[in-house]
Amino acid sequence: MIAIQTKPNTREKLEILSTDAQYDLACACGSSDAERRQRGSNDRWIYPITLPNGGQSVLFRTLITNVCVNDCKYCPLRANQDLRRCVMEPDETVATFMAYYRAREVFGLFLSSGVTATPDRTMDRLIAVARLLRKKEQFRGYLHLKIIPGASDAAITEAVSLASAVSLNIETAGEKHFRHLSDKKNYLQDIIRPIKLISQLTAKGSQFHRVKHTTQFVVGASDECDRELVDYTWGLYRRLELDRVFFSAYQRGLGDASLPGESAIPPGGPVLTREHRLYQVDWLLRKYGFKAEEIPFTESGNLSATLDPKEHWATLHPEQFPVNINRAERLELLRVPGLGPTLVDRILEHRIKNAPLKTLGCVAKINKRLQKASGYLRF
Repeated sequence: MIAIQTKPNTREKLEILSTDAQYDLACACGSSDAERRQRGSNDRWIYPITLPNGGQSVLFRTLITNVCVNDCKYCPLRANQDLRRCVMEPDETVATFMAYYRAREVFGLFLSSGVTATPDRTMDRLIAVARLLRKKEQFRGYLHLKIIPGASDAAITEAVSLASAVSLNIETAGEKHFRHLSDKKNYLQDIIRPIKLISQLTAKGSQFHRVKHTTQFVVGASDECDRELVDYTWGLYRRLELDRVFFSAYQRGLGDASLPGESAIPPGGPVLTREHRLYQVDWLLRKYGFKAEEIPFTESGNLSATLDPKEHWATLHPEQFPVNINRAERLELLRVPGLGPTLVDRILEHRIKNAPLKTLGCVAKINKRLQKASGYLRF
């Protein structure tokens, strides 16, 4: 049994719990590696994020507790670790968040937790915070709730009914790799079953269709290759209609020595590059019209460490280039290395309102990225 050490006050609890929340990145809005570790005002952890519309805001992120009975071998908060453990009561969490919110320092709350006793006991605490915010405080803003692996259908449904977004971390690509990560949790029952239920609850046309559904892979703790991660990501988007998939590079030295990643990842090694490449693929799947089967991999099944995935695809398909910038459809232009959705939309708008483009300088300031793009274009 884990002993909860000396009673810290609310401020000390917040410092402990919000710092430990940094290991969970699956919020509904994007954040860079630098942003997600930036310390906020008053020595408390608040997180600058990029909103879907491109704007910037700040999210309050904390745990209910860092006490955990689970054995997730990649997690620094797993059971039997020598840590200062504490619990934030629901009314403490609400009062602390609302003080930040009323001061306009944050726009919303991302709430997660270690697992105390059982998944549903933990869900009761998360839901209690959500109820207080929605019903007592009349808070109508952004609220992201983590779903605890193994939670009951009833607990999941109530959480979805109260949240703006929910997430349950899928962790890795398949049961075989999951066996490296936990001896206690069941991949199909505790993770895949609830993810499927959340997808049903938040599907288009359902009562909770406005609730965002996200998940996260831990990259490099097990021995999966990038191809497996991309195939699973594609399935999550196509079959289960998730709104966003996140990737978190496993941090060597924080996990159990038995993990494949502990021996495979050299200090400062390529796992952060893997995370970055997987995010680039995620954009190709969500924003650029690519399919999983079009993503190029090396013989080992991993993404190239030297070429971004779109440029790698372009080098393998010289027959597709050069693209006529004044005649090509949007999806054709999005295949050009160096061109993103914003610039492509600007090109299409210019073609409608003005004369044909003679250089990319007509729509943007030329830099190295656009010089590269010009090599794939015909004017």
